[in-house]
Amino acid sequence: MKKRVFCLLTSLVFISCSKKVSSIEPATDEITSESPPIERTYPSPSAPQLEWQNGKLEMFVHFGMNTFTDKEWGDGTEDPRLFNPTAFDANQWVTVAKNAGFKYLILTAKHHDGFCLWPSRYTEHSVKNSPYKDGKGDIVREVSDACRDGGIKFGIYLSPWDRHDSTYGTAAYDTYYSNQLAELLTDYGEISEVWLDDAYGVGLGGQKPDYNWPLYYSTIRHCQPNALIASLGPDIRWIGNEDGLGSETEWSVRQSQYPEYSVNGLDVWWPSQCDVSIRPGWFYHASQDAEVKTTDQLLDIYFKSVGRNSNLLLNVPPNTQGLLSEIDVQRLQEWHEWLDNTFAHDLFSQSIIQASNTRHDVADYPPENCIDHNPMTFWTTDKTVTTADIVIDMGQPKSINLIQLEEAIEYGQRISTFVVYANQNDGWVKIAEGTTVGRSRFLQFAPVSTSKIMVSITGSLAAPALSTIAGYSMTQR
Repeated sequence: MKKRVFCLLTSLVFISCSKKVSSIEPATDEITSESPPIERTYPSPSAPQLEWQNGKLEMFVHFGMNTFTDKEWGDGTEDPRLFNPTAFDANQWVTVAKNAGFKYLILTAKHHDGFCLWPSRYTEHSVKNSPYKDGKGDIVREVSDACRDGGIKFGIYLSPWDRHDSTYGTAAYDTYYSNQLAELLTDYGEISEVWLDDAYGVGLGGQKPDYNWPLYYSTIRHCQPNALIASLGPDIRWIGNEDGLGSETEWSVRQSQYPEYSVNGLDVWWPSQCDVSIRPGWFYHASQDAEVKTTDQLLDIYFKSVGRNSNLLLNVPPNTQGLLSEIDVQRLQEWHEWLDNTFAHDLFSQSIIQASNTRHDVADYPPENCIDHNPMTFWTTDKTVTTADIVIDMGQPKSINLIQLEEAIEYGQRISTFVVYANQNDGWVKIAEGTTVGRSRFLQFAPVSTSKIMVSITGSLAAPALSTIAGYSMTQR
């Protein structure tokens, strides 16, 4: 990805946004912890970034012309009359998403074929020329309303690549694209996330187009100052694969490719997102009904995305009726039920917990905060102490094979290395180790029977601050 330089909105772009900001600054930071504040390790998340990371799960919904042509990438010549979801129900999507634990829903308002799921003023290649509701339908409106009514945050995907529009690859197209962004970000209430990708075709003259990213970012910030810009943008970083797999060492702090957003010109809070589809393709294809990911596959993805300090963006594509298919819904239910059943029984809940160091100067931050199931409280050490041991005494031997750690990331990401031990025959035996923790870190290992667990933090950029230490007996899947 190329480094981009910020520029102000050009006078060519028509914008009628009700919200206005004077610059492209990120949202104001906000401390939400119930514990008294401690010094922050900069960079740290903005309030929208923190809320997003706490959400953990997002549903991607690829729906559009490709659903009806049985393609993954349309070429822009498709007849709008092909688009006709006869039983479309946005409330079904939202109900399924909410029941499976998703906090955000991202809709493909326009994919590479250029067909728009809303009646855009800037093109005829949209639902207004389809049979859906006799050309009076608006898929974006129905989904945004359903998300708002259902208590899920709504986001949009708007492909910069448009294989239908004749101006693609020119400055005129940048104006066209920004105008469409402004439509979506003005007419549909709060938009929590805007998802941009770097897919591109050949523009006029046979050259790869140079998208005007700064203009796009400015349009988004101008219309929706608190919307997070994802994938290709300064707020949320694409993990680098489409398998839903995070990195073993995952820092939310990264060197900036967007220097105008950084604290020191180099580093920014830029958390990662793992995207993957529940099916082999991103759009619905009946031929793939037997290839929906198994519960085991979805659980593995969860532990290697959410469990590695990343959010999971799982694509679930509606069928030609406009509904999420029964097999997809069933798989999501099985996945969510297994997670719910596992996480309902924290083996550390009634334990005695002690730490080798605890901070008491500005307030008390006891280790009990790690097992109180309150994400708003945390344990931390004295300011200058960057290594510490925490011992959890369960009172009697229990079988354990999964441990969860969570940092109080509103104060920055701190822990760089740690080791987990189990007490065996009055001695400590290493059962797991890792590098970064961040928002959430899951450690899986062979079952061990023990009455005591020790988490040893061996490296930290500042005094470690843990909000959660939990232990589970993960059943066979």
